[in-house]
Amino acid sequence: MAHNEAVDVVLVGAGIMSATLAVLLKELDPAIKLEVVELMDSGAAESSNPWNNAGTGHAGLCELNYTPQAADGTVDIKKAVHINTQFEVSKQFWSYLTKKGTFGSCKSFISPVPHLSFVQGDSGVSFLKERFDVLHKHHAFSDMEYTEDKAKMAEWMPLMMPGRSPDEVLAATRVMNGTDVNFGALTNQLLKHLTSAPDTQVKYCKRVTGLKRNGADWTVSIKDVNSGSTREVDAKFVFLGAGGAALPLLQASGIEESKGFGGFPISGQWLRCDNPEVVKQHQAKVYSQAAVGSPPMSVPHLDTRVVDGKKSLLFGPYAGFTTKFLKHGSFMDLPLSVRAGNIGPMLAVAKNNMDLTKYLVSEVMQSMEQRLDSLRRFYPEAKAEDWRLEVAGQRVQIIKKDPKKGGILQFGTELVSAKDGSLAALLGASPGASVTVSIMLELIEKCFPAKAKGEWAGKLAEIFPAREKVLETDAALYRKINAQNNIALELVEESSETPSYA
Repeated sequence: MAHNEAVDVVLVGAGIMSATLAVLLKELDPAIKLEVVELMDSGAAESSNPWNNAGTGHAGLCELNYTPQAADGTVDIKKAVHINTQFEVSKQFWSYLTKKGTFGSCKSFISPVPHLSFVQGDSGVSFLKERFDVLHKHHAFSDMEYTEDKAKMAEWMPLMMPGRSPDEVLAATRVMNGTDVNFGALTNQLLKHLTSAPDTQVKYCKRVTGLKRNGADWTVSIKDVNSGSTREVDAKFVFLGAGGAALPLLQASGIEESKGFGGFPISGQWLRCDNPEVVKQHQAKVYSQAAVGSPPMSVPHLDTRVVDGKKSLLFGPYAGFTTKFLKHGSFMDLPLSVRAGNIGPMLAVAKNNMDLTKYLVSEVMQSMEQRLDSLRRFYPEAKAEDWRLEVAGQRVQIIKKDPKKGGILQFGTELVSAKDGSLAALLGASPGASVTVSIMLELIEKCFPAKAKGEWAGKLAEIFPAREKVLETDAALYRKINAQNNIALELVEESSETPSYA
């Protein structure tokens, strides 16, 4: 009997997660043998595609749902600070690759774009002022500006101010050093970099049809979707980074840690504008507050997007519901994911989230005029002919067991790994792409603990001179690393480098 092909690592899915992990592993061990398997005919075809995600370069600068307000009015900034430092870790990795000289141009995937928060009404203004007062004291947000002056807002967001009532109560904050990241371009740049390395393959139009324990290894069954031919690959480690398809594959693995997880698919839509006369009036990402009772993923924002050197505007998101786990998936994805071990949590979530279900149905039923009404809260003079509907990617939110409620719906990402570290899967959604590098570092520390602390430690320290915890507390180091990253990624001119801090 013929022996299966053997590799060290199989990564399922050619999105930002797998591409990042594969390149990281190659940097840590150039001799490692790995294969990336992708269902579509190119990389970044699902959630990493720039039109399938918000792609802001989430750094906690403007996203108001990362700074919740308690009943007593206090604002908790822990999550915003953590996401900000995670994004700085991502920037360290991209800076390192750019400095190597073999990676390509950073300008193809990251652009400087100011990040603004915008609120309406007395309670919104009160919240934003409190948020600013707390955030501004932290070194990661010391450059943030606050205003209730409408003339100043007209400078910051000229598209959004004409046509408003003079007595409308408004406030805004601005951080000039925000970014827009095209995660599709970044993913494909990582994949191209990867394929130039020895013992590395990226294979498209391949579906993983089976995962089976084989002693300490895994046997991965792979089918060519065009020819129908099949092959089996033995791997020491398997990463399931296939977006919405990661959950069914995790279930197929049968690992104990997969029990009880379910998925709740949420689709999205955007209004998109490519009219250069409109686009040039809005050079910012502006986030506001979700409507009362709406889920976190519904936070409205009007974003400058830079895709392949061309600027557009996106407004949304408008949520929706489908039973597909991938944009190019099957309507049977959700029903086929039901198991004896997760039916309890899934039913509990269905019972406890009727408001969310009603919200999603109402979003799906909206007319174009109703969607434009939402846009006009941001941009009062918006014209219908300048905007078209764009279907975004699928987000599969995590359902997990909960001792009190039976099951909870979790917004965010979760790394699930086998006890022996031989398999890991990434479930969930936002802030996903922006914090990919931190998540993949967590995976390496969890699944390769001896190597991370031993033979890989020196290289990790070279690539990442400062990790999240120290960046959160050491202001001088944060400023130094931030300045170095911004120069390496060509977000600022070298002459404007922040002075070095002792």
